[in-house]
Amino acid sequence: MSVFRRLKQWGKKDSKDGDDKRDLSPTDVSTPETEPDEPSNTVISSSKTIELPPPTPDGSIVASTAELRVDREQTLDLAKDAKIGKHTTNEIVPGKLLKRDEQGRVHIKIVFYGPSLSGKTTALRWLFGNVRSLSKGRLVEIADELGRTTFFDFVPVTASERIVFDVFTVAGQRRHARSRITVLRDSDGIIFMADSRPEMMNENLASLEELRIALGTDRLANMPIVIALNKRDLPNALPIEYMAQMLDVESHPIFPTVATEGQNLLRMFQRVLRDALVYKVGI
Repeated sequence: MSVFRRLKQWGKKDSKDGDDKRDLSPTDVSTPETEPDEPSNTVISSSKTIELPPPTPDGSIVASTAELRVDREQTLDLAKDAKIGKHTTNEIVPGKLLKRDEQGRVHIKIVFYGPSLSGKTTALRWLFGNVRSLSKGRLVEIADELGRTTFFDFVPVTASERIVFDVFTVAGQRRHARSRITVLRDSDGIIFMADSRPEMMNENLASLEELRIALGTDRLANMPIVIALNKRDLPNALPIEYMAQMLDVESHPIFPTVATEGQNLLRMFQRVLRDALVYKVGI
């Protein structure tokens, strides 16, 4: 069975009983017709009014781009150093520019991106330990004394004898911007993992803004990007519609996840692999 057919079949499997597994399409979340001039704790969707929990003392639940603290020029310089530039014609055409190893296998690079402690490494470890339908390589981790990723986590996932997915996570801490953006180089698909805690909304926005600046408009328009809203099991998790609107990601596939339990991780992973295959190989 071809890799593409296998991925298509994965996407059709029903969720297990008891799991809240949803793949929110762009039509599942909507943007209000008008935005308030002042921050508000109420979000209006097409079907209901969502009352948000009270803001934290520092007001981080009501976030804005003015509070991102992302140095655009510095980020552009880091992207330039990492040789992340505009899409070339060969990159845009599927199958035209492929990365192959000495065995002739095509390598496709997937990167988990997001703020520190949002669950990126936890998600990769769960996938590494539980995706039995794929042959897995060796998980390589570089961490500090607290167990937090300082450069990257990496695991090659073999989908067939001719396709290998190289899956990375990046260090989310602000001080590791250079290494984080370096890992983005030559990426073929992105999983952005946001933290659903109210106090982390500004960090989500900052990380996403950094990603958008580093990749540039043309790569963002073409590269497969899926959104994981992680830590949905927490009692103070922000509403999905609110997060989608604040992050401005309604046009991307959205997966509410619980990385510690593996909830929705497989469907999220299948989606990005399928989209990356179409984007890079054209199958």
